[in-house]
Amino acid sequence: MTMTDKRKAEEGAMAPWFEAARADAPAPSGDWLARMERLALDEMPSPRPDPVAEAAPAARRGLGARLGRSLRDVLGAVGGWPAMAGLVAACATGVWFGAVPPSGVSDWLSVSAADSVMTLEPTSGFDDVMLGL
Repeated sequence: MTMTDKRKAEEGAMAPWFEAARADAPAPSGDWLARMERLALDEMPSPRPDPVAEAAPAARRGLGARLGRSLRDVLGAVGGWPAMAGLVAACATGVWFGAVPPSGVSDWLSVSAADSVMTLEPTSGFDDVMLGL
């Protein structure tokens, strides 16, 4: 069963009218296409300045200007100031929890006398392998 046969089966008694409408589909006018193209071009973002053209004057400027430019590039790559604020908040929270852990966390992580501590020596398995050489 082809796609056309399947479509005709789904359309049922209305299939001849749908086929006639598909055969006589109106084409958009040239004026309408020109207006749509103009609207689409108006909505496109403006081109960004050429980084090579901007790099030459930046090299003559001082260290502060070059540092500011690289900071803007990093901020742009991260996601701007809102993303940087989230990173700073997460970092501050991690430092806070590391310095003054909440009481519930320290109870959860406490080691009791019944718990055993297992040490893992990574070279112990390699000694057996090395003996085989």
